[in-house]
Amino acid sequence: MIQTALARRSRLPALLLTLACLAVLGYVVYRLETTPSTDDAYVYADTIDVVPEVNGRIVELPVHDNQLVKQGDLLLRIDPRPYRDALVQAKARLITLDRQIELTQRSVNAQEYEAASAVAGVERARAQAKQAGDTLRRLEKLLPGGYVSIESVDQARTAQRSTGAELNTARLQAQRAAAAVSGVDALVAQRAEVEAQISIAELNLEFTEVRAPFDGRVAALRTTVGQFASAYKPVFTLIDARHWYIVANFRETDLKDIQAGTPATLYLLSDTGRHFRGWVDSISYGVMPDDGGAVVEGLPRVQRSINWVRVSQRFPVKIAVTTADSGLFRIGASAVAILHPGEAEAHSPADAPPHAQQH
Repeated sequence: MIQTALARRSRLPALLLTLACLAVLGYVVYRLETTPSTDDAYVYADTIDVVPEVNGRIVELPVHDNQLVKQGDLLLRIDPRPYRDALVQAKARLITLDRQIELTQRSVNAQEYEAASAVAGVERARAQAKQAGDTLRRLEKLLPGGYVSIESVDQARTAQRSTGAELNTARLQAQRAAAAVSGVDALVAQRAEVEAQISIAELNLEFTEVRAPFDGRVAALRTTVGQFASAYKPVFTLIDARHWYIVANFRETDLKDIQAGTPATLYLLSDTGRHFRGWVDSISYGVMPDDGGAVVEGLPRVQRSINWVRVSQRFPVKIAVTTADSGLFRIGASAVAILHPGEAEAHSPADAPPHAQQH
């Protein structure tokens, strides 16, 4: 009996240890199921290429590599002299054209006056011709009765022919005067073209200054003052320091309870003592298959670590960081992401990042 009791007592610690291990294992499984995490993650931020929109030599470059700049800060300045001269030239052309339009308008006004005078001359010649014709007809009726002389009739007939000729001459003069009225439409069209050239010259002069469109950090700067910059050719990169993300690759079995707005705890391997808050911005809907399937260009490739065992595929989950430290976050830095699907409903949608609210 004593030996049996001792045997039971000796087995009790082992039993308790086994139960404790099972409890710990159950807790770990529970945590893995309710709070999926991964260390297959990295820091990401949007970037743009800083490109001048005009050609020219760089005369000012007030930034240096890895510098933090504010929105509106001058990034680089292209030599403005050629574009300033082009603007002055275009404005001078506009002034000259306005003077030419003014002088031409005066000439046109004179031509129109002459044309109006010619029309009045036609009317006057027509009236004289009508009067001469009426006089001739009256005299011809009086000639048989001897009330007028033949000489008077001949004079009236000559006057009729003369006034008719004068009427024809007046008509030709009126036609020539009307044809001589040229107008200023062509010059006005040229003026619109010059105004467009002025607008382009002003825009090009404005483009000689390249300013930061947002708060960001300069990266990959490999040039200096004096370098000739070509339009639309990148000079350096600007990282958007306003919004930082963690792209974490989660197993497909962990995605069922993850959705946009799910809260996350994040930390970087460069400083594991600092934790950051974040929200799931979006979940990828495609990766490059690596098992011989169809290749879809443009999708991210996530390698599987064990090729001879069927393992779960992993999909990138984009997490917006709400408490990022711009001095600590670097694109590509290793990170760890822990999601809390059960807490998604405990937060107001207003607390979610802007991108998450759109989903």
